[in-house]
Amino acid sequence: MAQAVVIGGGLAGSEAAYQLARRGVAVTLYEMRPQARTPFHETDRLAELVCSNSLKSEDPLRAPGMLKAELKRLGSLLLQVAEETRVPAGAALAVDRQRFSAAVQQRLEELAEVNIVREPVETLAGFLPHPAEPVIVATGPATHPPLFTELKKLLGSDALHFYDATAPIVAGDSLDLTKLFFASRYGKGAGHDYLNAPMTREDYLRFRRALLQAELTPLHEGDTFVPFEGCLPVEELARRSEGAMRFGPLRPVGLRRGGEKVPALYAAVQLRREDALEQAWGMVGFQTRLTRPAQKEVFRLIPGLENARFLRYGRMHRNNYLRAPRHLLPTLQWQKHPHVLFAGQLTGLEGYVAAIATGLVAGLNAALLARGKSPLVFPRETALGALLHFLAHADAETYAPTAFTLAMLPPVTGAHGRNSRSQAYAARAVEAWDGFARAHHKELG
Repeated sequence: MAQAVVIGGGLAGSEAAYQLARRGVAVTLYEMRPQARTPFHETDRLAELVCSNSLKSEDPLRAPGMLKAELKRLGSLLLQVAEETRVPAGAALAVDRQRFSAAVQQRLEELAEVNIVREPVETLAGFLPHPAEPVIVATGPATHPPLFTELKKLLGSDALHFYDATAPIVAGDSLDLTKLFFASRYGKGAGHDYLNAPMTREDYLRFRRALLQAELTPLHEGDTFVPFEGCLPVEELARRSEGAMRFGPLRPVGLRRGGEKVPALYAAVQLRREDALEQAWGMVGFQTRLTRPAQKEVFRLIPGLENARFLRYGRMHRNNYLRAPRHLLPTLQWQKHPHVLFAGQLTGLEGYVAAIATGLVAGLNAALLARGKSPLVFPRETALGALLHFLAHADAETYAPTAFTLAMLPPVTGAHGRNSRSQAYAARAVEAWDGFARAHHKELG
């Protein structure tokens, strides 16, 4: 039986292991927890969601939805489990994070082809001389320090970092529902999938002042604060301008209470279900670097959260990634050692769906390599192809973590306006995908 190794049991590594196994390749999946811990994992389960519980929009005309549609066609395990464990979240696909990771781990444990080894990998030295056995490195932004130190030596100065943060989760029974109301922006989903905390101008300005004065957790020694622009800490938004939060996560638009438009809201904080029983609620867009005491003091200024009990505080963490365009091919292979593939956030791509996508492609291509076949390059007109082309061909000097956007696709002609362009992108992607699937149906399995 053909064999492969996957290092890292996060979203990318779990998806990669499944894709290898379903193609008859024996997989050794290394996961360092519980022997080695990270600053932000709370359990030892595979595929744990450490930030929000949302996999973003399912709308096929938006970037996350287009990418999801292609992953579903390829038989993504993680998206299947996400559907099975979903919780209401408007137009987004959100999951019960505990049930999600437990289900993914159970599915992998049940596969005879998958051997899960609970120990950290500290070096690639033992894997590099064996090109007949593909290796997928999907160790994520919290790669085991000895392994990341080795990667830095192998890649020169192209091992980079940025700072990311998670948002708090509060207990449902500690919220004052007399001050909150159920609604989804623009009535999406069931129309009442989020709890909303309305803010007057005075509430908002008092909250912003407290954010700006609050104590922050320190950085690693010698580091500068380099945030991910696509997911800024809420206090960083507050610092940039008075209105930044109101045009971001606290925007008060599209909300109706009892079917009626809510009048004169200056700002609104949204809370999203974390579980089906509504016992836990995540603060949407509230990634934060504040210390725990500061979070308790400042976030309790939000109407309805005066007595909030924090089930999880927001946390900032250092994320490591590679300068992928200098080292990776669109197949996710390492140029220097083509039997080694990289996947997940270690590649510098951001977001759960991009992690799943790179894990799936790495697993698929590793399975082909294990059988002596050529890996696949997806057409640029598809979401997968555009994402992987960007990873391999972006400007290496300015390369920074990014999520998939429609701007990564080749331009369309004859389409004017955002909706028209989105429809043209989606139609072209489907056509390209259909042709690609017919041409490579054996390889895609």
